[in-house]
Amino acid sequence: MPKTLIVTNDFPPRQGGIETFVHAMAVRFPPDEVVVYTSAEPGARAHDAELPFPVVRDRARTLLPTRRVTARAADLARAHGCEAVWFGAAAPLALMAGALRRRAPSVRRIVATTHGHEVWWARTPGTRQALRRIGATVDTVTHLGDYTRRAIAPALDRAAATRMRPLTPGVDPDAFAPHPAAPALRTAYGIAPTAPVILCAARLVPRKGQDTLVRALPLVHRSVPNATLLLVGAGPYERRLRRLAAAKGVAHSVIFAGGHPHTALPAFYAASDVFAMPCRTRRAGLEVEGLGIVYLEAAATGLPTLTGTSGGAPATTLDGETGYVVDGRAIPTVAHRLTHLLTHPELAHAMGHKARSRIRSAWTWNHTHDTLRTLLAPAPSR
Repeated sequence: MPKTLIVTNDFPPRQGGIETFVHAMAVRFPPDEVVVYTSAEPGARAHDAELPFPVVRDRARTLLPTRRVTARAADLARAHGCEAVWFGAAAPLALMAGALRRRAPSVRRIVATTHGHEVWWARTPGTRQALRRIGATVDTVTHLGDYTRRAIAPALDRAAATRMRPLTPGVDPDAFAPHPAAPALRTAYGIAPTAPVILCAARLVPRKGQDTLVRALPLVHRSVPNATLLLVGAGPYERRLRRLAAAKGVAHSVIFAGGHPHTALPAFYAASDVFAMPCRTRRAGLEVEGLGIVYLEAAATGLPTLTGTSGGAPATTLDGETGYVVDGRAIPTVAHRLTHLLTHPELAHAMGHKARSRIRSAWTWNHTHDTLRTLLAPAPSR
């Protein structure tokens, strides 16, 4: 396999879905086959020292496809003998693909992966043209699923759209697996041992729908008075969510656990009974959920999922079989589904069991990495 240069802004210790995706791919390469070029981040030195492959940090907190960054990427490709480049997120860094290829003649394959934010790039006039340029200068643009393919393909020229390939997220079913909840976690957050827990692990932003969960909680309490909402994640929406919980009289039942490293998340899933992230599309269709790795992690852990209808999120859940797909703005529906799952533990367990089986058969990081390596391999000579 060719040595690969990964160019990305989305790499730990920064937290997020794309960061999880890129890291999961990077660590599955043989150490001598990959180099990562990424942005500066607090805590990066200690993090990178634990990795078996080189991670080159730029001085900037955000990489942009400038002449300087392009030259640095080309220098790294030449110095390490890289024949392939993977842009962990196509927009905006893959705009440097054409210049990088000219500056580093050893590069034979370039793959750019799209996520949710490329959907609004595809629908906005100026960025739509930029996305079209990306498609014309890389070998393959990947998509998370049918939704993102349908949204992004019209922005590309016909040849680039034809070359699109799926590269779906995954999960490590050994790391995210059903196991008894550690009592220490519940104790640390003041959660009673028998209290039913609704978990939402996501950045605290309006699109994720944590406010809907807070608004639904008083309705859930009519049937499940000791239900607790556990919010794991950080973000600019936290202050407003705290005010909302107080206004709804449920502040005592909403736990703000803050952000945590990805390796700490399995314990939160294990301590919970239902996973819920009722995401919703915002800003006239420009802000959508690309897919949602957290749904896959919850499913792998054996939890039923309450999934929003935004973007590609519904693909993670078999409605009525591994959880429920709901309108993230329909508070009574969200409350009803949560109540049903919490008051029917046998049903929730059966859904979670089926969800885990589905993950193990089709949604693993090893499968995703095999696909990526195939896309990065040089085309066979004729």
